[in-house]
Amino acid sequence: MIPRYSRPEMVTIWEPETKFRIWFEIEIWAAAAMARLGLIPRKEADFTALLDRPFKIDVARIDAIERETKHDVIAFLTFVQEIFGEEAQFLHQGMTSSDVLDTCLAVQLGRAFDLLIKDVEKLLAVLKRRAFEHKRTPTIGRSHGIHAEPTTFGVKLAGFYAEFSRAKERLERARGEIATCAISGAVGTFANIDPRIEAIVAEKLGLTPEPVSTQVIPRDRHAMAFATLGVVASSLERLAVEIRHLQRTEVLEAEEFFSEGQKGSSAMPHKRNPILSENLTGLARIVRGYVTPALENVALWHERDISHSSVERLIGPDATVTLDFALNRAADMMDKLLVYPERMQRNMDALGGLIHSQRVLLALTEAGIPRDTAYKLVQRHAMAVWAEGGHLLDRLKADKDVTATVPAEKLAGLFDLDHHFACVDTIFDRVFAAS
Repeated sequence: MIPRYSRPEMVTIWEPETKFRIWFEIEIWAAAAMARLGLIPRKEADFTALLDRPFKIDVARIDAIERETKHDVIAFLTFVQEIFGEEAQFLHQGMTSSDVLDTCLAVQLGRAFDLLIKDVEKLLAVLKRRAFEHKRTPTIGRSHGIHAEPTTFGVKLAGFYAEFSRAKERLERARGEIATCAISGAVGTFANIDPRIEAIVAEKLGLTPEPVSTQVIPRDRHAMAFATLGVVASSLERLAVEIRHLQRTEVLEAEEFFSEGQKGSSAMPHKRNPILSENLTGLARIVRGYVTPALENVALWHERDISHSSVERLIGPDATVTLDFALNRAADMMDKLLVYPERMQRNMDALGGLIHSQRVLLALTEAGIPRDTAYKLVQRHAMAVWAEGGHLLDRLKADKDVTATVPAEKLAGLFDLDHHFACVDTIFDRVFAAS
């Protein structure tokens, strides 16, 4: 997590002050719940009033205590005792450290996922606007990087809109799955803390009680959450790779915005490079790199070990901060993307009508020529255009075997670009009807 690829709102979620504030809330709500249920000789208000008491989270002091105790939660509780004295009595009663740590992580991940969902919504809004802007902008569809058949640039963007709609749904599901609370004590048996305490704390923090927490919340939940982040990052990379390919000099159908005063190369003044989409490709690799450690965290020893702890201290902030930055960069890139319809048309025309070969093939088969024979016939002329240039329609018109089956005037109609766009409205209805 470095400032270059970080946004303040997401960073704040993972700052030590935020973490310790959440710890404090967990401890206070648990003690207040005990008081409400008559399990300790104090009033609920004695604890809830502390939530509104202003005090500074002194991270340096907590760190200093931890250097002695070698235990972060004990260091924090010692600090709270220093601040509130006898008022802090009964905090952590019957609880274990993981109750605080895991419940806090659930709160932090929940907040992080909420931001990521908003980020995806921002990207979706941009993709939708640009898709409708270019709904009827003809461009060539490519398979294996080679010209295939015409599509529209709007259909391309509609595909990305659909993909990121799924990304939003996945983030929402993962957010729900990760939002569980564990206040169950040592090895998770509630031997020294009433299960009702967990239910109350969960409600206060917007979580649900973990059915069986052993002493930690099962890490399959976290693995699923980080795997979801990896999938979203991969979708970002697919978008980025598309823009990178379209900006290549030989293609140049779309281009990242190049601002006044921007420089593309320290050596070559003419350069305009796809730096944003290349950066997104790199950031996606980073986010995906955190998926495997999360998966490996699932297999903890017995009721609990802490092999997962060091991993999550790194991947929790880094994965969410990086993806948050990447999603916002992608939205900005697509918002300002330069699109060149004339170049798209020129590229479509570059192969002399070969992109219409399937329509010719179908017309010949519908006229009674066996498919294999028709395929060889069209391919022979297509390969000649590849090798010698010219236009496929001209060669077909000059072939009596073709015109004897499909008249020249009908052949010309098979090269109509609009034929390929007859179902664009249907595609858009499928993608955008719900939105």
